[in-house]
Amino acid sequence: MTVATYVYTFACHENERELCQLELMTLFKTSSEMRIASDSYIRSERCILPGRSTFIHGRLDVLGEADSIAELFPVARKVRLQQDETFKVVCLKAGDHPPDYDQARKFEKEIGMCIHGIAQMKQPKVTFGLIKIGQKWIFGQWTESNKSWQVHQQKPQNYSTGLGVTLARALVNIAVPEVENHRLLDPCCGMGTVVIEALSMGIDTRGNDLNALAVRGARVNLPYFGYDANRITLGDMMNLEEKYDSAIFDMPYNLCSVLPDQEQRAMLVKLRELCKRAVVVSTEWVQEHLLESGWTIEQHITVRKGTFVRHIWVCV
Repeated sequence: MTVATYVYTFACHENERELCQLELMTLFKTSSEMRIASDSYIRSERCILPGRSTFIHGRLDVLGEADSIAELFPVARKVRLQQDETFKVVCLKAGDHPPDYDQARKFEKEIGMCIHGIAQMKQPKVTFGLIKIGQKWIFGQWTESNKSWQVHQQKPQNYSTGLGVTLARALVNIAVPEVENHRLLDPCCGMGTVVIEALSMGIDTRGNDLNALAVRGARVNLPYFGYDANRITLGDMMNLEEKYDSAIFDMPYNLCSVLPDQEQRAMLVKLRELCKRAVVVSTEWVQEHLLESGWTIEQHITVRKGTFVRHIWVCV
């Protein structure tokens, strides 16, 4: 079997398994199910910034693999660092049958002794990683996930029923697996959580909402994190005309329960006019409305927080 170029480690909460699996399957373009219950890694030839996903802990750029640690010594000896680069080696707490503490330190030292450079355990410029997958030991350069996006949880304006930052970021990854030359719409953007996450990934994103108070809040939140408030518009999504590659449509909670079925369908029909692909989120079961509106459903999952359940449909 061809060795994958990268190994990513990840973790998720019990309630987020479906979301995690859908996000990673979308990002890595794989249709095979990942055994998230037991596994903590995925191998891929795709190079993705680890901090893009809420679930990925880091990325190992594979330099070599072998049946034993000793067989990796020649690979480690080929590593060439810059004169001012310090390094360390870590055994990743993931994979199949991770070594115990003493074994891990032993393996790290043995590989480290082969690398030409200055070892520095506290703040090295370069980190190398070891992980066991199946019967193979894999060695490579390790990049820790950048979790700077978590600061977005401290928005100046917020409300309790809005999408959380973690969920919003995962939805963006599901809606936009390829960032370049992609336009994303959030037609009911609320306080702008989805828009902020998408902009932080470099995605050309616009938000809209019918609620003037929500728009006012979003226009405070975006500049707080350095983004243009003019990306948020006030108005009925039925009046939007620009075309987008995809949309994240979080159906209004307070409205969906009282809107006639025909109005819900009208919103979903309008969504089809605005974009080619959509991730639709609802606290109610609207699958029939999606199908009647002409959408084809690729995936459906649920995300639970206590007794609160959100349905998520990926539609084309």
